[in-house]
Amino acid sequence: MPTLQVRNLPEHIYRRIVERAEANRTSITQETIYLIQKSLDMDETKREQRLALVESMLQNPVKSANNLPDPVNLIREDRDR
Repeated sequence: MPTLQVRNLPEHIYRRIVERAEANRTSITQETIYLIQKSLDMDETKREQRLALVESMLQNPVKSANNLPDPVNLIREDRDR
């Protein structure tokens, strides 16, 4: 398994990783691997979601603002939930 060495890691980042590891009852290594994996997966997922949204908007443009719901009614509905 490959090894990664990080030099000149700012103290505040290291302390935060240690705090998270203690809170999650994991080792610093396990917590760091989790954070890196989560960061990489989230980045790709968000990118894919943005591309899908743009594609959807291009395929279904708004033709007229006349048939859009009144935002005041939408806000009231949301507040009543």
